[in-house]
Amino acid sequence: MVLGLSIPTFTVIHVIISLVAIASGLVVVFGMIGSHRLPKLTALFWVMTVLTTVTGFMFFLSPTQAKVLTPAAATGLVATVFFVLGLIALYGKHLYGRWRWIYAICVTISLYLNVFVLFTQSFQKLKIINPAGHLTSTVGPPFGGSVDFHFAVAQGAALLIFVMLGVIAAWKFRRGPGLV
Repeated sequence: MVLGLSIPTFTVIHVIISLVAIASGLVVVFGMIGSHRLPKLTALFWVMTVLTTVTGFMFFLSPTQAKVLTPAAATGLVATVFFVLGLIALYGKHLYGRWRWIYAICVTISLYLNVFVLFTQSFQKLKIINPAGHLTSTVGPPFGGSVDFHFAVAQGAALLIFVMLGVIAAWKFRRGPGLV
């Protein structure tokens, strides 16, 4: 149990929070490409991204969870660095000077890490994507045989897309209307 909730119930809440973070993050990144700040969606993205990481770490509160550094915990630690830096750039430095592009990169990396975990969990848990997924360890890839290739292609494509989005967002996100 975590916070008085069963692990399956807590997992559903964590997944919903993560999906809201991803959906709002996509809008925020594309908004930055058009130099639109979108303050309410940006706030929603950051709140949901922070909650995704916090609820991810809360799985360690379960008595059945091993208290070791897992790939999921390492991803959470990396995510924490980028969302803290992004929040400093936005709310502490007000996107002034180089903080504008630092912010754009942090948003994109934070969103990518959410998508990275979504893909990893999908390959582990969804039989339609990976018929052997339910037979594998819950630690993460590698999977057996051709599934490794599919996972690598999906993650590689996502990484490439997010690198391009990050570069474009950092380049196009300018101070303008609504960016005072």
